[in-house]
Amino acid sequence: MSGDWFHHVRDSDHLELPFGRNVALPKISLPEFLGGEFQITKFMLLQVVAAFLVLIIFRGLAKRIATGVPAKGRFWNFWESIALFVRDEVVRPTIGDHSHDHHDGHDADGHGGHGDHHHGGAHGSHSHGAAVAYAHPADQYLPFLWSCFFYILICNLLGAVPFLGSATGSISVTFGLALTAFVATIIFGFRAMGPAGFFGNMMPDTGVGGAFGSVLSLGIFAIEIFGFFIKHGVLAVRLFANIMGGHTVLGVILGFIATGASKGFLWYPITAGSIGMQLFIGCLELFVAFLQAYVFCFLATIFIAGAVHKH
Repeated sequence: MSGDWFHHVRDSDHLELPFGRNVALPKISLPEFLGGEFQITKFMLLQVVAAFLVLIIFRGLAKRIATGVPAKGRFWNFWESIALFVRDEVVRPTIGDHSHDHHDGHDADGHGGHGDHHHGGAHGSHSHGAAVAYAHPADQYLPFLWSCFFYILICNLLGAVPFLGSATGSISVTFGLALTAFVATIIFGFRAMGPAGFFGNMMPDTGVGGAFGSVLSLGIFAIEIFGFFIKHGVLAVRLFANIMGGHTVLGVILGFIATGASKGFLWYPITAGSIGMQLFIGCLELFVAFLQAYVFCFLATIFIAGAVHKH
């Protein structure tokens, strides 16, 4: 099977144009700098496009709801409903209310109802000394988590456009996203608990005294630190594998048409079946685009919740 069939899932130093009469489609070479040491690639360009689209969409939405009047129009309502879903069904219920840590000494239990009562702006921000008033204590993490969700979503959806591709199908891109979540979790944890409290969460009281208890606590601490790295590494691998795998399946099914060209009459049912499967997998890919953005955001929210609450 020719590797050229998989250009859609690979990064490259050029863009293919969706027209042309020759077998080889016309291409636009992307620029390089520093004497060829730095090459602009297709995935770099698509990431800039995704960031620009997110900026345009949500600046427009923010202007429409700035006065408190609900946004009008199906386009704006679509994006607003997704943002509210992430806020109300993912971030607020998962991170919960810091008052449980400061007043009761117990973790937030992760159920949204606790965060929705008596949490005005002053209470939502007093634990961190922030100047911004939040409607809910978890809302201070929304800018980062919303950015992750919608940026990944747009990157995924660009892969549904012929001759483009999904930048999230590159492990280097998903590694960068996971690294961002890793750093954000540490920053949020330090800000909420302090460095001592953040690392103290990873060294629980085992209830075992003496030298053995100390060794046991250090062992658990080492496992927790290792797990902290692994959990964020999984973010990168999970997103990459799902996006890359879906586009690879599309490439394989499309390749059946070329393979069947030498089969005579069998080429017709092979082509019809391949096109049908392309449509089915394409619809499934749209679902996966939303699902994987949700999974990344949800897991990042869980990691932040674990970093800002006492265990």
